[in-house]
Amino acid sequence: MVIDLLPPAAPSSAVRAAAMTVREYGRVVLMGGVGMLGGVDLALPYPWIMRNSVTVRGQWMYPCSANVGMIRLSASGALDLDAEWVRTFPLDAVNDAVEYAAAHGGPFDRTVLAPPAG
Repeated sequence: MVIDLLPPAAPSSAVRAAAMTVREYGRVVLMGGVGMLGGVDLALPYPWIMRNSVTVRGQWMYPCSANVGMIRLSASGALDLDAEWVRTFPLDAVNDAVEYAAAHGGPFDRTVLAPPAG
């Protein structure tokens, strides 16, 4: 099985090379963003897929229902979000927010640009 979680800037040749390594009855799961910015198509060979009974499945990261599920988990307290670092900026501080986000792009670091309360 191969699972693709590569970003849009990754070359499609990397995903194709990985996909071509699966054995007979293998699975290729496409969940990344390769090709979303244009460029060369993935171009998996139809005869190879058919002869080897390979399953190819694509889904953009997660189903639409996942958003509601995550909100419910968070609201119920079942999802611990204490590890998240959130820094909020007002809309008129967009340049500061972008600068902060560029310097704090690690896991669990979030930069939020929020409209005024009202």
